Amino acid sequence: MILLQPVTRRFVYILLFELFAIPLSTALLMMFSGGAASDSVPVAIAVSVIALVWNFAFNSLFEAWERRSLIRERTLKVRLVHATGFEVGLFLFTIPLYMWWYAVGPWMAFKMEAAILLFFFVYTFVFTLLFDRVFVLPRA
Repeated sequence: MILLQPVTRRFVYILLFELFAIPLSTALLMMFSGGAASDSVPVAIAVSVIALVWNFAFNSLFEAWERRSLIRERTLKVRLVHATGFEVGLFLFTIPLYMWWYAVGPWMAFKMEAAILLFFFVYTFVFTLLFDRVFVLPRA
């Protein structure tokens, strides 16, 4: 197990998460849009940039909440709260991007993001569960 300082831990988390997320989200967007990779790669990168910023902000807020709440262990319930909160925020940030890039209405953008959200909900949960096992939580 590896112990990192909180800020370093967040950066490592974000970078590893996105390293896998970009190719996965490109493939998913290609499936849903029916377009070529060249049509979906820019959106996948834009979503990753949005996710990087949101991830850092959300994890900083989440860890502050954990400290204030005196949470000492990331149980299944805590992990589900974490994954849900992150994905809801990302969902709200990406709908306008899909509407603009793919020239679709809000309902189609909602359906596209909902499909990706379902996949990434599981991905976020599993990735973070594994991450926490390798990169242990720092203690106050």
